[in-house]
Amino acid sequence: MTVSATPAPRHFTLSDFDFSLPPELIAQHPAAERSASRLLDGRASAPVDRIFRELSGLLQSGDLLVFNDTRVVKARIFGEKASGGKLELLIERVLLGNEVVAHMKVSKKPLPGAVVHMAGGLHGGGFNATLLSRWPAEDDGPLFRFALQGPAGETPHELMERHGHLPLPPYIERQQNADHDPDAAEDAQRYQTVFARAPGAVAAPTAALHFDEGVLAALAERDVERASVTLHVGAGTFQPVKTENLAEHQMHSEWYEVPQATLAALERCRQRGGRVVAVGTTTVRTLESWARSGQASGDTNIFITPGFPFQVVDLLLTNFHLPKSTLMMLVSAFAGYDRIRELYRHAIAQQYRFFSYGDSMLLERQRS
Repeated sequence: MTVSATPAPRHFTLSDFDFSLPPELIAQHPAAERSASRLLDGRASAPVDRIFRELSGLLQSGDLLVFNDTRVVKARIFGEKASGGKLELLIERVLLGNEVVAHMKVSKKPLPGAVVHMAGGLHGGGFNATLLSRWPAEDDGPLFRFALQGPAGETPHELMERHGHLPLPPYIERQQNADHDPDAAEDAQRYQTVFARAPGAVAAPTAALHFDEGVLAALAERDVERASVTLHVGAGTFQPVKTENLAEHQMHSEWYEVPQATLAALERCRQRGGRVVAVGTTTVRTLESWARSGQASGDTNIFITPGFPFQVVDLLLTNFHLPKSTLMMLVSAFAGYDRIRELYRHAIAQQYRFFSYGDSMLLERQRS
């Protein structure tokens, strides 16, 4: 008897996750109404074009919808060195006391001990920041650790709220650093989910931006349970993968938490045979990090590529992602590489809007 050999798993490289996207499909503004955005239903063999407010009809009684409740902070702050040279900080994480970790954009980086003047400095209505070291490694970490000094001893979050700007993604080309940005009021409302709670993200969990009170009420009426996790999205989510060999990519680290109430909701969902529906890739990374490590909170640098053994999530609601990004790899691992390529071709042909302010799709986990 002839025994057929099991085919070897496909080996993916960075180029496998590239695609051509017409620039006019990159959304520069949100839809007029949150739930009026489009939803590509990718569960059946043929993709179905829907409107987001139809979501409740696509889920079942007993399903569990899990959100990321992180809140985007005004983390981008402009300032200058003592020499007068301009610089920009993007605060990635608040540490203990008055210390923060930030990305720094400047022509010539100051040395540890240098004081930079943010938003006008102490004598100009702003605050000072003292460079302490690189981070997380003292000598060659990719980020920078600062101690902030406000005129009245304000916390870092208070200083960001007063002097910072919302850190819109780099592909939103209308992004301004001026104090009179005409779109600032719209962004302050729409680049934030309606249930944002825990401050700490420098990018929104964008799949959740489509939810409004009407959609949430319809889901409750259908007996779809809701729970939340927290993952503070870092700027690393926009960093390109630079190595063709995916195994050589160093994934960025982000802080997450799965509350006890959510762990209980996950168990109830399992017991009743419901499905876990993750709203966004950040929720997937949080739940699967917990499942792998057993840790309900901590830092994760989980890198999900095709072949990843998902343990928790059954359905995924997600926006459309950048070419060659780690998020393209994640959705390809979840729904299948060929399936994602097909759905993206359909989305481009049907003029769906892409990226943070764009449309979304509903995916089902491929079964081996």
